[in-house]
Amino acid sequence: MSLLSENIRYLRSQLGLSQQRVADDLQITRGRYAKYEDGVSEPPIELLIRMSRYYKASIDLLVTVNLIKYPLSEILKLPDNRILLPLKVDSRGENKIEIVPYKASMGYLNGYADPEYIENLKTISLPFLSAGKYRAFPADGGSMPPHPDGSFIVGRYIENASELKTGLTYVFITRSEGITYKRLSAILNDEIEVCPDNALYSSYKIQLSDIFEIWEFACSIATKEFSKGELQLDNITIMRMLSELKDEVNRLRQDNKD
Repeated sequence: MSLLSENIRYLRSQLGLSQQRVADDLQITRGRYAKYEDGVSEPPIELLIRMSRYYKASIDLLVTVNLIKYPLSEILKLPDNRILLPLKVDSRGENKIEIVPYKASMGYLNGYADPEYIENLKTISLPFLSAGKYRAFPADGGSMPPHPDGSFIVGRYIENASELKTGLTYVFITRSEGITYKRLSAILNDEIEVCPDNALYSSYKIQLSDIFEIWEFACSIATKEFSKGELQLDNITIMRMLSELKDEVNRLRQDNKD
């Protein structure tokens, strides 16, 4: 519980409060509160809950995250303080964008709530992006053309599902799929419907309770050049599909006549 003592001391000092004032508000003696800040003793769960509400920080944050490392003025708090997204800036004041590499994409679901995991990700800066918190995720080019495998989707963090807009694309971090990039096609009561841009894939629904994070598409980064052959192949594939569809329509018409 050593982090707890450091955190409550830090939060109290940031709020400009005395130990006596906090102790009075928590309805305990100053001496008792001082022991918690000094790490001499640990508060019971009932008092820990009161501290959490008092400092407006979840118990999980109070006991597992070193808040001193994240200046309050530079912290983006997610709903219910579930995790912290520090707004990092470079020497020019531009936002640093964490890059989730392909090798680490599978582990993101376990590390997205761990500030140390996020801190270890490499970063880039894109000065043309507006204010906000951004992160880059590997794209699955198969279901979302024209983004090929090897490219990255840069997303702007969306705090609340109420900000979602149909027709736009988002990176969803979900319990069942991990990282998935899809177009939002419908917003329902307790779920959403998403649809890949590749017509060969079907749309499906995601429970809102299954979603951990939402990142709205801001831009994409291609890590390799599009070859002329690839583009021509795409055109040929489309033409072949149209030809097959035409043959199928003609066959159905002929069956109806018979």
